Amino acid sequence: MDETEFWALIDASREAADGDPDAQADLLIDRLVQLDPDAVTDFARHFEARYNRAYHWDLWGAAAVLLSDPSEDVFEDFRCWLIGQGREVFEGALYDPDDLADLIEDFDPRTDGDAEDLGYAADEAYEQLTGAETPDLGLPEPADEPAGTLLNLTDEKALAERLPRLWARFRDGGAG
Repeated sequence: MDETEFWALIDASREAADGDPDAQADLLIDRLVQLDPDAVTDFARHFEARYNRAYHWDLWGAAAVLLSDPSEDVFEDFRCWLIGQGREVFEGALYDPDDLADLIEDFDPRTDGDAEDLGYAADEAYEQLTGAETPDLGLPEPADEPAGTLLNLTDEKALAERLPRLWARFRDGGAG
């Protein structure tokens, strides 16, 4: 499975789920079990590589702004959600997390930003296909610390300064 096929599966499942992260995970599993185990492993590798790439202070700050919660668990689920939004949103957010102010149409912290189950979709599909756990993906170990410049995730002034458009739109009385 190449990168284009990976993103096509992500997009198709998101569109079919009408943006519901839980439904997207279920639909993704349904699509993955139609593939062979090697393709599912490739999908898992693509997902995990992107998940690790998103381990960045500014993206963690974006999650804190959007979800009003700077915890590590919330950021882990947010990175899965970010991948689930598709290539354009994901790559745009990696390039400049403040661009999320323009890349996401609307955001409801009660239903958006949490897509933990997407992170397990490939594992679930692989287990359904083979009865075994997903094999080692052969990826480098994830970083111990986020990339980029340290950001105090509980300091609203620091978040507003680092992510001004995102802050203005979603936390400072803007339209969400």
